[in-house]
Amino acid sequence: MKEFIHPNDPYHMNWIEGNTEWGTVKAPKGIEVSKSSKSIDDILTETYIFTNITNRDIFTSLRDISIYAPFADDYKSSAVCMTMRCHTHIWCGEHISYVMALRMGGKSPHLGLVLTEGSLGGYSIERDLSQISNDRGDFIFHPSPVALAPKESFSITWTLFWHNGKEDFYQKLPLYHPNHLAVHAKSYVIFEEEELHLTINPAFSFSASDITISEQGRPVSFVILDQTILIKESGLSCGEHSYDITVKNIKTHCKILVLPALDKLVTRRCHFIVEKQQYHSQHSKLDGAYLTYDNEDNNLYYNSKNDYNGGRERIGMGILLARYLQSHKDTLVLESLSNYITYVERELFDTESGTVYNDYQKNNSHHRLYNYPWISVFYIELYRLFSDKHYLQYAYHALCSFYQQGGTHFYAIEVPLEELSTLLSAEHMEEECNMLMTYFREHCDRILANGLHYPAHEVNYEQSIVAPAASLLLQMYIVTKEEKYLEGAKLQLDVLELFHGRQPDYHLYETAIRHWDGYWFGKRKLYGDTFPHYWSALSANIFYDYAKTTGDNIYFQKAEASHRGVLSLFHADGSASCAYLYPVSVNGEAGRFYDPYANDQDWGLYFMLKYYHTENSKS
Repeated sequence: MKEFIHPNDPYHMNWIEGNTEWGTVKAPKGIEVSKSSKSIDDILTETYIFTNITNRDIFTSLRDISIYAPFADDYKSSAVCMTMRCHTHIWCGEHISYVMALRMGGKSPHLGLVLTEGSLGGYSIERDLSQISNDRGDFIFHPSPVALAPKESFSITWTLFWHNGKEDFYQKLPLYHPNHLAVHAKSYVIFEEEELHLTINPAFSFSASDITISEQGRPVSFVILDQTILIKESGLSCGEHSYDITVKNIKTHCKILVLPALDKLVTRRCHFIVEKQQYHSQHSKLDGAYLTYDNEDNNLYYNSKNDYNGGRERIGMGILLARYLQSHKDTLVLESLSNYITYVERELFDTESGTVYNDYQKNNSHHRLYNYPWISVFYIELYRLFSDKHYLQYAYHALCSFYQQGGTHFYAIEVPLEELSTLLSAEHMEEECNMLMTYFREHCDRILANGLHYPAHEVNYEQSIVAPAASLLLQMYIVTKEEKYLEGAKLQLDVLELFHGRQPDYHLYETAIRHWDGYWFGKRKLYGDTFPHYWSALSANIFYDYAKTTGDNIYFQKAEASHRGVLSLFHADGSASCAYLYPVSVNGEAGRFYDPYANDQDWGLYFMLKYYHTENSKS
């Protein structure tokens, strides 16, 4: 199949696009494949039958059989993406497997795929590496491992159907798959003192004797209330908990992560940074820097190549420590942060001009506007920590320099519009506040005029282009109360939400699609879906602020799920990873691993601390 187009789509979007044709199958020698399809009222059902044609048993592993399903998930330009490309949200949960494909601009119809026969154990990706970060790749579905006796067969059957968005998609799943099981957790990432709440809603009649639920071989108790299966558990140990669910021989699973209490997790992470990720050498200008740490070889790593250098995103470590110290009396961390401030002001930032350098030795061979707001956030947190007005001045200088160098055209991540203007006003720095507000208004008016026509940045189109647009407009509304900014923010928010799925796995639930960060920031340098990546929490920040501003509590729930979703990058001992590579494999290389580098991920923990931590630890 080379195209699948809704007959009434005004854009005539082809939902299939890739280097390998849809329905291509790869299977071990000795397994014969037959394919068939039927279409009724624009609903397509495809069946793949796999038969052992040898006189010996064949046992398969997960990657042995591949079925190509290349959805149109790539980034040409925002104009193309809005109408002709889709976000592909995949769930391979054995008998309960599906794809929710959403047009990137949000206009229906959208496409869905639901498995109705057989079992899928995972998916892989084949990428066109010449497209670097602008093509998510061809998706490959892997049937769960099987043992086939001679002449024995098994089938994979799925249905492609049209839907009108997330709610409609989930309502339609049981219509096309009468044996559907809807699985949902109250939280997919929980802290050790919290209770797990899990619900299972079969689309069919059942009794208690039809149900088997286990977690790593341990039987799990449940109750049935109004045809809903309820699970509550407390006292779970830290780590992953995979719940295997069977109802009337329909099998699926749900993955939950348990972490230490937030305060304990943050404290351990901050001490890990201090003890293992700060460089000390009187002979080096990197002295005091927070650097990448290799958890595999247990050593610091520096490279002048941008994403491993002594600046840029790694300022997030300093920001986290400054926030932590606002609620914790910790002399070890305070001494470390003081050394880092000295390093930043010696090597990365000119406090008078506001120039932010890309690397130590005030190296700006690669001039990068993203760096400027991050330095501003750093100094805002230092101001909050030390109550020193000079730090607020430095935050102001950084943002002024950002705008003087063309920032009004740039969709920068984490511009502290509301916070800095509020603090400047509170400190009676009206001249500075008015100057920034002039810049902020020009910036936001430009974003408002652009609407959904996003300029390309380091990637042609991505979640962290839409998120800054939504964030800046929402912040501008909070400051000015001008309705046009709230309306503009809502337009951006609707598009931003499309990056997020709801699969029952702590890696995926409300985690924004990102698929290149493991290559640019990781040790393995492997492209592919990073679920999670910490910048997913940019969406969470906006969900939270939107809920607080409008009173729409649904967005508080989305925010907390998305904020928690990035926390699997942090481990109980304080170590961390820059990205989790979720697919089974990418271009033949094994996935399903946390990259060994602790690099730039601490922004995710900082956001959690900023939005949810209560100040009950400082003495």
